[in-house]
Amino acid sequence: MANPIPLKVLLSLKDANVIVDEALRIARENNMQPMTIVVLDTGGHQIALKREDGSGIIRVQVACAKAYGALGMGKSSRDLGDHVSDRPLFGNSLSVISGGRFATVPGGVLILDDADLVIGAVGVTGDTSARDEYAAIGGIRAAGLKSSPGQAAPDWNG
Repeated sequence: MANPIPLKVLLSLKDANVIVDEALRIARENNMQPMTIVVLDTGGHQIALKREDGSGIIRVQVACAKAYGALGMGKSSRDLGDHVSDRPLFGNSLSVISGGRFATVPGGVLILDDADLVIGAVGVTGDTSARDEYAAIGGIRAAGLKSSPGQAAPDWNG
């Protein structure tokens, strides 16, 4: 029997671990609440996940919904929230279509390669959504990758 042909990896486990670990470091540096962080590939599958001690039991699902929704619609969860804010029926429809794996608050950030193509997404939850997003963006940058959005909201710590 021949060896299986390897899959092309767009986002490595090594980079996913850097993203998670740096986001956690940023959270501790900024005295954030206990965090849960997930990195998904472009198919929506988990590459890396960590849930800090004290982070609530549904935080894994929240982090995944932030990242999965961003992947599914091709925009950050912050942008998704803006997109559906005046169209709640559309937002509810997306939640139903995705089986509830859809969140429209900051903390779901797309991971981009050098050509600005999406190669995955990060979902962070535990503190305020703006602070979650700040940690996600910092984690992505530490891996030498780009993020969308490129910067946290100016009032992320407010």
